[in-house]
Amino acid sequence: MAHVELSLSGAFVPQARTPAEAEFMTGLDRWTSAVAEAAEPCLVIDTATTILAVSASCCELFGLGKPAEVIGQPLGSALRLIDFTAGAGELDETDVEKIPPLLAIRSERLARGLLRTMPAPGEPPLTVDAITTPLLLGERVAGSLTFFASVR
Repeated sequence: MAHVELSLSGAFVPQARTPAEAEFMTGLDRWTSAVAEAAEPCLVIDTATTILAVSASCCELFGLGKPAEVIGQPLGSALRLIDFTAGAGELDETDVEKIPPLLAIRSERLARGLLRTMPAPGEPPLTVDAITTPLLLGERVAGSLTFFASVR
């Protein structure tokens, strides 16, 4: 599997008239801004699994409502993760740690895998392919960026 790393270095954003007035924007802020505007289903979480940014199409895919309602929630609270059995039981804690968004943070490497969720009561389970990269701030992992694609 290819190894991909995304570094979060700061960049000066010239929104002022002089360099002294320029605003400093961290790399994590740039990723959350990009995800908020993305057409693709994607999200950014931090190392505590808090959702920092989510695209509208991601909210639509998982039946989460509006992005503003999801930001700040733990990933495990927003998504009802289920197993691949016919009974669609909830994932236990050890299996949750293996989902790509969390695995990429823990392993500090690219992660990919299938997730199964229950979008809403009465709806059929949803299976998605998730590909995640850790987001680095200097030498440390600050979070992860995940893209999702529905598996039909």
